[in-house]
Amino acid sequence: MQMYMKNIFLLLSWLILLPSGILANPIKGMLERIDKGASNKFVVELHKSPNDFFELDRKGDKVVIRGNTYINIATGINWYLKYHAGIHLSWNGMYASLPDVLPPVLRKERHETNLALRYDFNYCTYSYSMAFWDWKRWEKELDWMALHGINLPLAAVGHECVWRNLLLRLGFSKQQINNFIAGPAFLAWWEMNNLEGWGGPNPDSWYEQQEALQKKILQRMKEWGMHPVLPGYSGMIPSKLDLGKRIDSGKEEKTASDTSSESAQSTLNKWNGFDRPGILLPDDPKFTRIANLFYEETEKLYGTSDYYSIDPFHEAKNLPAELDFGKAGRAIMDAMKKANPKAVWVVQGWTENPRPEMMKALNPGDLLILDLFSECRPMWGIPSIWKRDKGYEEHNWLFCLLENFGGNVGLHGRMDQLLHNFYLTKNNPLAAQLKGIGLTMEGIENNPVMFELMCELPWRAEKFTKEEWIKQYIRARYGTDDESIRQAWQILANGIYNCPAGNNQQGPHESIFCGRPSLNNFQASSWSKMCNYYDPTTTTEAARLMVSVADKYRGNNNFEYDLVDITRQAIADRARIVYNYAVADFKSFDKKNYATHTRQFLELLMMQDKLLGTRKEFKVGNWIQQARNLGITSEEKDLYEWNARVQITTWGNRYCADIGKLRDYAHKEWNGLLRDFYYKRWEKYWQVLQDQLDGKLPVLPVGNSSTPTADNPAMTIDWYALEEPWTLAKNTYAASAEGDCIEVAKEAITLINN
Repeated sequence: MQMYMKNIFLLLSWLILLPSGILANPIKGMLERIDKGASNKFVVELHKSPNDFFELDRKGDKVVIRGNTYINIATGINWYLKYHAGIHLSWNGMYASLPDVLPPVLRKERHETNLALRYDFNYCTYSYSMAFWDWKRWEKELDWMALHGINLPLAAVGHECVWRNLLLRLGFSKQQINNFIAGPAFLAWWEMNNLEGWGGPNPDSWYEQQEALQKKILQRMKEWGMHPVLPGYSGMIPSKLDLGKRIDSGKEEKTASDTSSESAQSTLNKWNGFDRPGILLPDDPKFTRIANLFYEETEKLYGTSDYYSIDPFHEAKNLPAELDFGKAGRAIMDAMKKANPKAVWVVQGWTENPRPEMMKALNPGDLLILDLFSECRPMWGIPSIWKRDKGYEEHNWLFCLLENFGGNVGLHGRMDQLLHNFYLTKNNPLAAQLKGIGLTMEGIENNPVMFELMCELPWRAEKFTKEEWIKQYIRARYGTDDESIRQAWQILANGIYNCPAGNNQQGPHESIFCGRPSLNNFQASSWSKMCNYYDPTTTTEAARLMVSVADKYRGNNNFEYDLVDITRQAIADRARIVYNYAVADFKSFDKKNYATHTRQFLELLMMQDKLLGTRKEFKVGNWIQQARNLGITSEEKDLYEWNARVQITTWGNRYCADIGKLRDYAHKEWNGLLRDFYYKRWEKYWQVLQDQLDGKLPVLPVGNSSTPTADNPAMTIDWYALEEPWTLAKNTYAASAEGDCIEVAKEAITLINN
C-alpha cells in the first residue's frame, strides 16, 4: 500500500510538472466541432521523431493518424479528409458530415518535413479580415490553422491593451491615450508605427473584450503546442505625449505634458497623410526604459514569448542621417532578450527591411526573417526586382505567400511561379537557413485553392505540376470527379490563377466596379500595379462550365461557394470589356451605343450585387454585423460600424483618401456595397458624360482625361463628398444569404452572353 501511494504521488507530481499543452489533447475538441461524434472514428497516436511527420494508417474500421505533435496530427487528419474521404474544410465551411464508417486507408502513408516552422498572418490581416472577430470565429480559425500545419502564428489581438496599461502606469489620461491608440479597424497600421488615433477613441469595454479574447486565443494556441508571436517593442512613442519626463530618474509619476519630447526622437514624417508616431533612437537611454516597461506590461497580460514580431522603420522615409541601423538592431534585440533570453526576433522581409547593417549587427539565430512575397518578389537570392545577392546570409528565414493585398475580392494566384520559386530552395546555398513557410496575406477568406497549395508544400518532397495537383484538389474540394468542373479549373489554373513571372501586381485583378470612375479606369487602388495577364473571356467560360452542372451539386457547400466566386469574376471581367466599349463610344460621340453600353454596365453591377447576396461571405452586412455585435452601447456599435464602413471605402479622411491615395485600397466586391456605394459613383459619372454628349456641359477634352480643368467637369466631381455619406450612414444590411445562388448564377451567365 505504501509503495502504491508513493507511485500515485510520483505520478501526480509528474503531471503537475508537465506543460499544460501536453495534458490537453485538442484533437478531440476540433473533431467534435467539425462533426459531432467524429472523434470516435479516429485513433490518434503521438510519437517522438527528430523530424516533423504525420502518418495515415488503419486499425479495424478506424482511421489511425500518427504524428510527433498535435499540429502534425491535425495536418494528417486534414490530409486524410481531403485525399481519402473527399472532404475539404475551408474558410467557407469548417463543418462536415462524416460517414458512419470512414473510407479505409488502404496503404500506410507517411509524410515528413524538415521545415519545422509554419507561420501565419500579416499585421494587416488583423484589421482587414479579423478586426471584429469574436471567440466563436477565432476558434474556427485556430482549427483551420491546426489542420493546415500552422505552429507559429502572429498573435496581435489585444496589443493595444499593453500600451494602454503602459501609458496609464505613466500617469497619462484616458483622453491622451485615446488620441494615440487607433480604432478597431486601423490597429494594424498603428502597431506598424504608421498612424495615431484614427478610428478611435476606443471605449473601456473594447480593451476588456480584447484582453479576454487574446487570453483565450493564447490558451488554445498553447494547447495545440503552437508558438505565438507577440508584438515586440521597436521604439514607437506617442508623438504628442512626453514620455521622457515620465521616466526620467525612474519618476513615472511626474505631471502630464502634451508637448513632444526633445530627446533623441525622430518623427517619421507622414504616412499617406497621417501623422506618424514618434520614434526613440536607440542611443537615447529612454529607449531601454520604455522597452522594459513595454515587456513588463506584456508579461503581466499575456506572459512571455519565444518569438516577438518587430518591424522598425516600416515604410519610413527621410530617416535621420545619424541613425545607426546596427546600433538600433542591437538595442531592440537587447530589450527583447531581457524579457526572454531565448526569444527570437521575427521581422518582415519587405522593401528595405531588414536593413543589411542591422542584420550584420545581430547573431545568427536571433533573427527569423519572413520573405514576405516569395511567390512574386523573393528577396532571398533568386531573380526578382527585390533580389538580395547574398540573400539573408547566416540568418534564418521563411518562404512566404502574400497572395492578397487589402483583403480585396478576386480570383488570383501564381501557381507555376509559386512552385518554381519554392522548389528552387532545394539544395540552393542561399536557402541553407530556410526554416519553414509562412502565410503573410493582408486578407484571408479568399482564394482557398492557393492557401491549400501553399500549406501542402512542406509535406511534398518532390516537385509536381499544377495540372497534377489541381485534379486532386477538385476531388478533395467537391468529393467528386466531374469533367465539366475539371475543365473549368484547368482554364482557371492556366489563366487567372497563373500570373506569370515579371508581372508584379499586388493581389487580384481589381474589379472595374470598385475604382473611382475615369476615362482610363484600370486599377482600383493606388498601388496595385495591375497588368493584364489573362484573357477575361476565359473566366466566363469557366463560369459557364460550372453553371452547366450546378443542379447536380445543389447543397454542396464548396461547389456553391466557388460557383458564386467564379461567376462573380466573370461578371467583373465582362464589365471591364463593356466599360471600354462605353469609353470608346463617348470618345467617338456615338450617343446610341454609349447609352446601350452604360446601361449594360450598370445592369452587370446590379447583377453582381444580386449574385453576391446569395452567399454570406460576400455580403457587407456580414462585416457590419460583426462590428456592431462587439459593441455594448449604441454609441459603441455606431463607432465600430463607422470603422467598418470607412476602412473598405475612403480608408481615411478627405486628405488621406485623396492626397494620401488610400481610398479604395481595401475595396470589396460585396453585396450591398455594390448597389449603395459603387453604383452611385458610376451612375453619376456616366450621367456627367451623357450630359456632355447632349451639350449640357462642355465637352471633355479627350487625351487629357486625367487632369482636372475648368472645362473638364467630369474630372472635377467631388468624389469624397459623394462617398463620405455612406461611411456615416446606419442603414441595415442583411448578413445572411438571400436567394438561390444557382438560379442567380444562371441569370448572370445569360446577362453576360447578351
